[in-house]
Amino acid sequence: MFKGKILLITGGTGSFGNAVLKKFLDTDIKEIRIFSRDEKKQHDMRVELHNPKVKFYIGDVRDYSSIDAALVSVDYVFHAAALKQVPSCEFYPIEAVKTNVLGTENVLTAAIHRKVKKVICLSTDKAVYPINAMGISKALMEKVMVAKSRISENTILVGTRYGNVMASRGSVIPLFYNQIVSNESITVTDPNMTRFLMTLDEAVELVLFAFKNGNSGDIFVQKSPASTIGELAEAMKKIYNSTVAIKVIGTRHAEKLYETLLAKEEMMLAEDLGDYYRVPADNRDLNYNKYFSEGLETLLSIDDYHSHNTKRLMQNEVIALLNKIGYK
Repeated sequence: MFKGKILLITGGTGSFGNAVLKKFLDTDIKEIRIFSRDEKKQHDMRVELHNPKVKFYIGDVRDYSSIDAALVSVDYVFHAAALKQVPSCEFYPIEAVKTNVLGTENVLTAAIHRKVKKVICLSTDKAVYPINAMGISKALMEKVMVAKSRISENTILVGTRYGNVMASRGSVIPLFYNQIVSNESITVTDPNMTRFLMTLDEAVELVLFAFKNGNSGDIFVQKSPASTIGELAEAMKKIYNSTVAIKVIGTRHAEKLYETLLAKEEMMLAEDLGDYYRVPADNRDLNYNKYFSEGLETLLSIDDYHSHNTKRLMQNEVIALLNKIGYK
């Protein structure tokens, strides 16, 4: 699919971008463009990779002209640029809107203008029943993608939504690791809190599955297992034979007890594809009179798909996942 093609990754210096590069560099892809605003990270990546297939573009998705120029001759886009930290988005919600919502509109508008064949947008479980600014901005990002898909004739726009990516930048696993090796207490907000667990490789596989199977406006979700935060902390202690205490510090501002990947309203429409769910876009128009006499099955018999009702990992399974991503 990617032979001789040009792929651009927005936010390409992040964890996802690095994982994509690891998977793609030894293939027959023609070129991978890294688009981001951080020249230090781009410099470090350029020096480390020293690969002529990788090209670097300084720019910001908030600036239409910079992303439009970077998309000349591009075949495909993975849109990963975002403000992702819940606390920072809470304090600066307008910044989250500028990057996650308006920045996404810029990327999609430029991609349509440059006749890019396909764009995959990366979203998060926090976009479902959002209670924080980051989740709200990502929910709006999805709405922008679906709305654009209705008017995009030649560019296919597809969304992916996933839970916590294990050991990604700013996530809890590196925090627990640093606390253990520093012989400090592991700080846990609520040991009964559950979170989906997905590796970076699985995040890339989800995007590739959406790339292969997506129709414009679709959103894809991977079925993922979950763990309590308490069990995750205990698993990391066991890996490193640590005796540090686990300190419960209380739920942080705008933090959920569990995360939801699909709302029940979406589960009504979702297509079960085995390891994935596909949620097709609602392509009705504004003429609502046509729909007053029609409806869908009752919501009472359907539940959300969330981290409290998905497969719950045992401690040995959590340890195996941690070993898989390099925590041994």
